[in-house]
Amino acid sequence: MGSALPRGYRPDIDGLRAVAVLMVVLNHLNLGVRGGFVGVDVFFVISGYLISSMILGEMASGAFTLIGFYERRVRRILPALLLMLMISSAVLVRRLLPWETEAFAKMLLAALFCVSNLFYEQKGGYFDPPEQFRALLHTWSLAAEEQFYIVFPLLLVGIRRWFPSRLRTAIVGLALVSLAIAEVVVLRDSRAAFFESPLRAWEFLTGTLIALGFANALHNRWQREAASAAGLLLIVLPGLFYNNGTVFPGLMAIPPCAGAALVIAAGEKGDSVSGRCLSWRPLVFIGLISYSLYLWHWPIVAFEERSFRMVPLRNAPWTLRLTMLMVSLAAAVLSWWFVERPFRSGRFRPRRRTLFAITGSAVAAMLAFGCVAITSGGFPSRFPSNVLKIAAYHDNFASGDECFDDPRGKLRFNRKACLNPDDGRRHFLLLGDSHAEDLYPGLRTVFPELNLSRASGAACKPTVAQGEFPKSNCVALMNYIYGDYLPHHRIDKLILSARWEFSDLQELGRAVEWIRGHGMQEVIIGPSFEFDTPLPRLLALSILDGKPNSYLNHGPGGRRPVDREMSELAKNRWKVPYVSVYEDLCGPSGMDCPAFAGAELPILADKDHFSPQGSVLLVRTMRDRQQLP
Repeated sequence: MGSALPRGYRPDIDGLRAVAVLMVVLNHLNLGVRGGFVGVDVFFVISGYLISSMILGEMASGAFTLIGFYERRVRRILPALLLMLMISSAVLVRRLLPWETEAFAKMLLAALFCVSNLFYEQKGGYFDPPEQFRALLHTWSLAAEEQFYIVFPLLLVGIRRWFPSRLRTAIVGLALVSLAIAEVVVLRDSRAAFFESPLRAWEFLTGTLIALGFANALHNRWQREAASAAGLLLIVLPGLFYNNGTVFPGLMAIPPCAGAALVIAAGEKGDSVSGRCLSWRPLVFIGLISYSLYLWHWPIVAFEERSFRMVPLRNAPWTLRLTMLMVSLAAAVLSWWFVERPFRSGRFRPRRRTLFAITGSAVAAMLAFGCVAITSGGFPSRFPSNVLKIAAYHDNFASGDECFDDPRGKLRFNRKACLNPDDGRRHFLLLGDSHAEDLYPGLRTVFPELNLSRASGAACKPTVAQGEFPKSNCVALMNYIYGDYLPHHRIDKLILSARWEFSDLQELGRAVEWIRGHGMQEVIIGPSFEFDTPLPRLLALSILDGKPNSYLNHGPGGRRPVDREMSELAKNRWKVPYVSVYEDLCGPSGMDCPAFAGAELPILADKDHFSPQGSVLLVRTMRDRQQLP
């Protein structure tokens, strides 16, 4: 079969672009499309098809040049991207604290050098990145795409030169290898599988295979109708039913990618009902502005979160989320009309030398801004000293050493260093997740006479049964503690602490029975109060805004119902000592929670973890109330 080159302009492909971008945007705006992230995979297939068709057509006519290809990529990608980065920098930085500005600058440099995917792989992943690293999260897909297209044209040139009769075989082989590796990796390191371009290469190559003529079998109308309808279903259904817990990409990315390939392939040979629906003019227009819409919607979300409500978008009313969708569409239309189109076509289209000069100057300016922001520590001179002192407490809580098992940070639990041998003193074991770990500074300071061991892990509840827990590190840690360490060592008291949920209480009850059955004593620490935004940020901005109590609008009573239920169970069913953080620190009502542990010392270092000073304050309160030791 020979290569199949495109039939000219395909409005149905712009309609498919619209479906893909709307899925992504609606997912990010929390408007019901939980699996909308698969829209990016659809984009990758479309991109692979269009660019492969162009390259193969130019190669067949002898018109292909690498400089011409990369010039087209610059025209397509850089002008709108650079404008978005410039405006985002100017707007967001006005409201970002120094540590946030520094983090934004690092994101900016990653976007400029097309390594955002690798940057976010190290910073927490796509579904749950740290707050300060969210503003340019969406640029990961642009980075993965550009990394692929740095190599792909060279690969095609090499294959056509040395193995011209093996082109299709080579593409099929590379796609299968990429998919197989992605499936192996996703089960071990989902972030690497999600972000790394070689593990996404098979999605681009799926589009290449359609450009190489794998659609030639769809001659009959009923075949086209069936293929295009099935393709749309394979795209839409994952968008509706996948979620953040889906093991993705790997094999789970096959349905949306296959769906995109079927829609494109069906349109190669003629029209269909689905193709005509995708060619509906409003949908086609959204497809035309899809790149700008993708670029602009996420900074708009970030600006709303960081500058106005200061809360995650998932907590915003649906009317606000719809408004943000409309604003994103308006920004996309302006970007497409005044930036994308002039740089790509028309009488104002700059020549190659002018194009490179404009984009090169803009990149240099953004590079200089990013470097100065990082080296200055986020322009701290913008803020008064008390704001800087408070803001500096962000993320200043205990974790990240050898006693906190966190595979995301490549940390592993060190048994010798953290589980102390019996030295004659009273021996306590602090057990749980990061909320147990942040008690350690207080326990060590307030009770120096104790022999204090500790074992904690990321999101690791201190319960006996861990079989259904998705994090293997937690399973191994708790199996070791309950199955090996506790039965063979003298422990005077276990301190169990975690970010408790209602769903944890049944297993916690079983842990209490196990501990009592082995002749040990325990004390359960209830959930900490928490805010919907990092407390140091709330306090710093409340000072800047002249509203010292505005932080109370962002919490802190959300965990109080769990605390009440645990207190009741501990008293009447479990018959074990229970410490209510709310009752210890938040007054008789349990709602008047303090913001500071001392002068300009925030009690929390983020949304819900105690700062070292906050930890000391809590443990001293426990001692004063004779709850410990």
